[in-house]
Amino acid sequence: MKIQIQSFHIIGLAVRTSNEGGRAEKDIPALWSQFFGDGVLAKIPNRHDDTLYCIYTDYEKDHTLPYTTILGCRVDNLEEIPEGMTGLTIEDGQYQQYPLKGNLNDGLVYNKWKEIWQSPLERLFSADFEVYDHRSTDPSNAEVDIFISLR
Repeated sequence: MKIQIQSFHIIGLAVRTSNEGGRAEKDIPALWSQFFGDGVLAKIPNRHDDTLYCIYTDYEKDHTLPYTTILGCRVDNLEEIPEGMTGLTIEDGQYQQYPLKGNLNDGLVYNKWKEIWQSPLERLFSADFEVYDHRSTDPSNAEVDIFISLR
C-alpha cells in the first residue's frame, strides 16, 4: 500500500554496514544487542514513546552497496543528541508500506527484505525503515511495518 509520510526526527545508535558477504547479518543484530544492553532507549531525549525505528539510509547507491542503519526512537527535535548517538530527519515522501505479522525469530523481517530486494519497486534509496511498536512486544506473534521510500 502506498502512503504519504510526513517528516519526523529519529535519535539512536548507528552502524555503517553492507549486505555483501553477510556483513549486515552480523552488524544489525549487534546493533540491537548494543541498544538494549546499553539501555539506550532511556537515554534518548524528547522521545514520543518507546516505538523503535530501524532506519536504512545513506545508501551509496542501492541495497547492494554500503548503507547506514540507525536504531532509535522518534523525537520532537534534534537539538539534543547524546554523545555516541546519531540524529536523522526522515523527509516527507511517498512510501510503500508492508505490514508483516508472524514470528520475528523465524526471519519474518529479513525474509520480507529479500522479497523487496527482488521486487520491481522504483525505490528512492533515501531512508527506508521498520517500525516496532506495542504490536511487536511478543516476538512469536509480532506485527511490524516496513516502509520503502519511492521515487
